[in-house]
Amino acid sequence: MKKILLIGKLNNVVKEMNQFLSQFFHVQLCSENAGVLEGMLKIVKPDLVLISLIGAYDIDTSIFFMLSDQYAQTPVLTIGTKEESSTFFKYYENSQFENLIRPVENTVIMDSICKKLGVNEKDVEKDAAEQKRKTADKKCILVVDDSGTALRTMKAMLEEYYEVTLAISGAQAMTSIGKKRPDLILLDYEMPICDGKMTLEMIRADNDLKDIPVIFLTAINDRANIEAVLKLKPAGYFLKPAEKNRLLAEIDKILSAASK
Repeated sequence: MKKILLIGKLNNVVKEMNQFLSQFFHVQLCSENAGVLEGMLKIVKPDLVLISLIGAYDIDTSIFFMLSDQYAQTPVLTIGTKEESSTFFKYYENSQFENLIRPVENTVIMDSICKKLGVNEKDVEKDAAEQKRKTADKKCILVVDDSGTALRTMKAMLEEYYEVTLAISGAQAMTSIGKKRPDLILLDYEMPICDGKMTLEMIRADNDLKDIPVIFLTAINDRANIEAVLKLKPAGYFLKPAEKNRLLAEIDKILSAASK
C-alpha cells in the first residue's frame, strides 16, 4: 500500500478524509508544525503528502520550501477553499504541487491522489484488499518516541510480526489511538512537553483505553528513575536500546495474557 502523510488541523473534515483514505493507503496524521513534519517525513517516507488548508491561515509556510527543496520527488496535494488556497499558491513549485478547491468529494480526492502517484485506482483497491487480508490477524502496536531514529529502529524490529503505527509525541499518540485502538503501546518515558507519565495518565483517564497494556522504554538506568517508572505500574519496561528477542518475548507474553 502507498503511504500518505496527511498534514493539517485535526477537525471533522480531516478525520473524515483520514477515515476514507485509510481504506486504501497507509495514512499517517501530522501537525502543520515544520519541526514535527521534518521528523515525520524521515520516518514515514511517504509516497504523497496531503495538506489540508482548512483553518490554516497560520500554517508554517516553511513547510512548502522544505517539501520543494528536500522532497522534490514527492508529490504534494493541498485542499482548501478558494480563499484559503489563494493564500499559499505563491509557495507552490512546478508540478509537484496541486490544489483541490473545497467543497470536494472524497472520490475526487482519491482520483487526484491516484493521478499524482501515477497508479490505477482499481489496482490501489485490489492492493488494499490484499493488505487487509494479510494484516487481519496481526496485533497492532503503537510506538511513541520523540526520536525519529528510535521510531525507525522499533518499526524495523516489529513490523514482521505486528502492525506498527508510530507517534513522535504524546499528543500525536492520543490522536493515533483515536484513529485506531492499539493492542499494546511502547511508550518512551523521557519526552519533552508531554512525557511518558503524562501520556499514560491520559490513556488511563479514558475508560475505553485504560486497559491497553503499556510498556515503558527508558534511556536512564538509575535506581530513582526505574523506581519512578515502576511506580506507574506499566505492563513492563525496557532500557534503551531494547534487545529484540527479549522485547518480542515480553510483548508476546503480555498480549497472550491480555487475550485470556
